[in-house]
Amino acid sequence: MNDRRVVVTGMGIISSVGNSINDFWDSLVHGRSGVGRVTKFDASEYRTQIAGEVKDFDISKYMSFKDAKRLDSFCQYAVAASDEAMESAGLPKELRSSSIDHTRVGVLVGSGIGGLKTLEEQQAVLLSRGPGKVSPLLIPMMIGDMASGSLSMRYGAQGPNMGIVTACASACHSMGEAFWMIKRDDADIMITGGAEATITPIGFAGFCSMKAMSQRNEDPQKASRPFDRDRDGFVMSEGAGILIFEELEHAKKRGAQILAEVVGYGCSGDAYHITSPAPGGEGAALAIKTALRHAKMNPEDIDYINAHGTSTELNDKFETQAFKSVFKDHAYKVSISSTKGTTGHGLGCSGGLETIACVKTINAKTIAPTINYENPDPECDLDYTPNVAREKDIKSALNINLGFGGHNGVLILRRFE
Repeated sequence: MNDRRVVVTGMGIISSVGNSINDFWDSLVHGRSGVGRVTKFDASEYRTQIAGEVKDFDISKYMSFKDAKRLDSFCQYAVAASDEAMESAGLPKELRSSSIDHTRVGVLVGSGIGGLKTLEEQQAVLLSRGPGKVSPLLIPMMIGDMASGSLSMRYGAQGPNMGIVTACASACHSMGEAFWMIKRDDADIMITGGAEATITPIGFAGFCSMKAMSQRNEDPQKASRPFDRDRDGFVMSEGAGILIFEELEHAKKRGAQILAEVVGYGCSGDAYHITSPAPGGEGAALAIKTALRHAKMNPEDIDYINAHGTSTELNDKFETQAFKSVFKDHAYKVSISSTKGTTGHGLGCSGGLETIACVKTINAKTIAPTINYENPDPECDLDYTPNVAREKDIKSALNINLGFGGHNGVLILRRFE
């Protein structure tokens, strides 16, 4: 069964820098930051008052207002991104009435936190009006698997259906497990990726209390600065990144476009700390090695790395050490960038956004830069593609995501041949 090849045939996105693949990629290449002052609530009393908010999002383009009220924002973002992905893959939105076997189409969309906005709003109702006034939709709107559930119902996809929660590695692990589901013949098509919407008062308060987020409130667009010496924390963002993974022969039979091939996936645990990566990046290194082994590739075969690159002191340092431990001398030759400088940190949806960036990098033969890289850090001394996009023939790309709890995920993509 492992001779079944998995390809990407569609992509869709909602992000702080664009609500379509074209807008998203154009912003990345030109280094246009999506970070600004928080508008979703009054953040004036918070340490951090900036975020990468989704802008100009109109849910009425995708569903009725009545249906939208039954979905938390993270699910709405997932629906919008998935509609674009399905359309770009040439797939019908009514699978049951098409020639596609809907029992062989699965959904695996992760979310690190799920319906935080709904939980927060209904908690306020409980305290102010009593338990009898809490919405009966609280639980189904709040739970993190509901993005997958909503998409399954929307398209009639009856294949494997689940949601993975591994903090900021949720989307990466979702895509990796979707990859294996196709490889082992549990599905022919998987709708996969991640969705997140945590720019809420309680979400911000929690991360502010940890002192994990940047406090460059007066200069929002310069706040997210991965690998830069003067980084002071991540910038929270939101959105959804959805990809269509498909078995190669199935895709060819229906004449689908093939954007890239998924060739390797690795995951590991740090077994170290609830928030800090393991010193030396040993957990991340293990995930990279696993992905390379499954891809049957050597470290020097990787042309580009989309780093987790959160703009936090420990992540960027330990991630750099992980690259050095795996890639050795090639670590100084491989092109690396963190697109979180532009988008902010989408938490559980990051892997979806950044895997899409990897596919675009391969196809456009262009590397989106790490913006705001102004002051080199002696402990972060690799080629992070600073500030300006670079044209380069990229045949293989690696995306890495690391999550609280010590969760590490790595996905490797290659130009389809």
